[in-house]
Amino acid sequence: MQNDTVFAGSIPELYDRYLGPLIFAPYAADLAARLSDFMGAAHVLETAAGTGIVTRALDKAMPASVSIVATDLNQAMLDHGAKQLASTRVAWRQADAAALPFPDAHFDAVVCQFGAMFFPDKVKAFGEARRVLKEGGRFVFNVWARIEENEFPHVVMGTLARVFPDDPPKFMERTPHGYHDTKRIVEDLRRAGFARLDIETVAKMSDAPSAREPAIGFCQGTPMRGEIEARDKTRLGEATDAAEQALVARFGKGPISGKISAHVITAWR
Repeated sequence: MQNDTVFAGSIPELYDRYLGPLIFAPYAADLAARLSDFMGAAHVLETAAGTGIVTRALDKAMPASVSIVATDLNQAMLDHGAKQLASTRVAWRQADAAALPFPDAHFDAVVCQFGAMFFPDKVKAFGEARRVLKEGGRFVFNVWARIEENEFPHVVMGTLARVFPDDPPKFMERTPHGYHDTKRIVEDLRRAGFARLDIETVAKMSDAPSAREPAIGFCQGTPMRGEIEARDKTRLGEATDAAEQALVARFGKGPISGKISAHVITAWR
């Protein structure tokens, strides 16, 4: 049985170590920059904070007077994030983005990095973000574009389809890259009550010291690990090695670079 929200065991550390600098840090800096000029912000809420990659970027970019509450449904991810950032203005709290434990009109901004794809009820979660925002506040979040526009995971997914031809793991395509339709995103936000929206597709380059890093990151640092092990617990290493070889064949040995693409959305209360 698939569970796209399981980030336990060694996954948080591998996620942060390998995927953090590879694909998340560039967009974390982008989100933080979009809020750094919001001088009216005093209280910022982060949902689906994970291991705190955006939290660290916000802590670096926002004025010292801004307080940050970083939330996630997964306590293991929050525990790892809290260990990476010693900041008195950041509070870490377990919370469901679709049922936030905060009063109405409490925050000046809500930010979410690559979390909306995991929300079972996206309209409800967006509605909660709107509810806790003050009038004039911003909800800023991003989601991955189509997997074909993101070269490293696309290569890895194709490789795993060959390793497990009868039942290929499809986590990356199904969830992280499964919410790429901007028309659907706009519709969901409008159903949640947002009227003023802006969507920008932002392409960047992802750099890795070698093909080994993205192979480990995607195969072992995401819930796709569970899908691989559900098929055969003894083949995780084989699958990782096959992904590495495919990445080398596509991008070469040594340092490699691949295209990544995401939609960045701003919605105003």
